[in-house]
Amino acid sequence: MASLHSVPLPVAPLAGDDESPELESSYRLCRDMAKKHSKTFYFASIFLPPEKRRAIWAVYAFCRTADDIADTRQPAGERLATLDGWRDQLIAAYAGKPRDTIMVAFADSAARFGIPIEPALDLLRGARRDVTVRRYDTYEELLEYCYLVASTVGLLTSPILGYEEGALPYGVALGRAMQMTNILRDVGEDARMGRIYLPAEDLRRFGYTEADLFSGTIDERFVELMKFQIERVRVMYKEAAPGIALLSPSSRQTVQIALSLYRRILEQIERNGYDVFTRRAYVPIRAKLLTATMAFLGRRP
Repeated sequence: MASLHSVPLPVAPLAGDDESPELESSYRLCRDMAKKHSKTFYFASIFLPPEKRRAIWAVYAFCRTADDIADTRQPAGERLATLDGWRDQLIAAYAGKPRDTIMVAFADSAARFGIPIEPALDLLRGARRDVTVRRYDTYEELLEYCYLVASTVGLLTSPILGYEEGALPYGVALGRAMQMTNILRDVGEDARMGRIYLPAEDLRRFGYTEADLFSGTIDERFVELMKFQIERVRVMYKEAAPGIALLSPSSRQTVQIALSLYRRILEQIERNGYDVFTRRAYVPIRAKLLTATMAFLGRRP
């Protein structure tokens, strides 16, 4: 019998109403991108109703494409030009004339659920910062960046999930918490790309230098720095959690699972001895299944 660690993630079926082969192919591509590049996100999404699920994949594929453009090895000017082209594709999609394969699904989802364009444009502004900004001096500056690249995702997905009045600020908070989790998980990977997202004011507070970070130094200073950041993010998750009750009942479990799994990444960083340079913190499939089960039972994972 295969262990739970070797169990592949399920491939959820697409909705099967009368649609063109082009649209079905577009949604399939979006699903495959989510499954390949973000197993935590994909695992949480499969608990949504089919139409919501595939719309979430379309949003993911749009955002992932912007992120991939910003992270290529091309010169900065070429990446910025490509991002401008992706913005033009977005505008064409909202005008009812999608040209890119991913945009076919994104335009369909935007029309079905009334997804606003403004958060998508803000997200592209955040992607441009990944090209042009490689340091953040203060925590406030970092929070603004997290809004652009992650809270915007919450604003794009909220119409899909369905929500009551007052829910959006919680979605903004959750997006920031998830992005900060990604930043802590990817400290080493970002450093190899010449990026430091940890605020310079926090490095100075703990006496940890950029040179230390680029050399992958893990000592008491770095451990205390990471403990400080992790506790800060845990507070963010606590602030975001009440918003789940303001979501559509069919979406609550998915968001609870996503919140719980991302929060577990912080625990894994701790288990790894705060080594974010040579070890990647991830949530094993056994823990994902347990988290999903607890969410369905109405317990806090």
